[in-house]
Amino acid sequence: MSRRRAALLPAVLAFAGFLLVGPCALGRDTEEQLSQRIHTEQNPVKKAKEEVKLSSFKLARVQDAYSQGHFEDGVKALSVFMDTLQAARKTLHDSGRKAAKHSEGYRELEIALREDVRALKDLERVVDYFNRTPLEHAVKDMEQMQGELIHELFPGGPSRKDKESLPPDSPGVRNPPEAR
Repeated sequence: MSRRRAALLPAVLAFAGFLLVGPCALGRDTEEQLSQRIHTEQNPVKKAKEEVKLSSFKLARVQDAYSQGHFEDGVKALSVFMDTLQAARKTLHDSGRKAAKHSEGYRELEIALREDVRALKDLERVVDYFNRTPLEHAVKDMEQMQGELIHELFPGGPSRKDKESLPPDSPGVRNPPEAR
């Protein structure tokens, strides 16, 4: 009797594993499904969110190409990745929504940009100097886009760069008590 149980145990565990993992695997979107939804989506916020998700697939291609030493393919994938992010940005901009009042979509794009900048900077560290330039340009463009998004999300006050350039006694800058 114990031999039967021992023989059945792997089959039962495999079936239980399939039941646990199956629904999770079915819930993941493929690149093709995302592309199809982007083309059919009418809501600009949902469309931009799908474009942000699609950009993560494109970033994975960039990382794979660079890590395997296929720098020409990496540059092409980087261009496609940047086009996807810019499409999401354009979709949100063309929607006419004000980011400060209706931040949905803008927040997701800003967070994705922040994470993607970190990922590309990490990739820069492992890529040799002569193949690093496209990554540096992409990071610079993404940081600029991120700064614009933050300014749209939080209008009014001076930007972080403006605060750094203000003299210490300016009203927009907090001074520590000992500096007053």
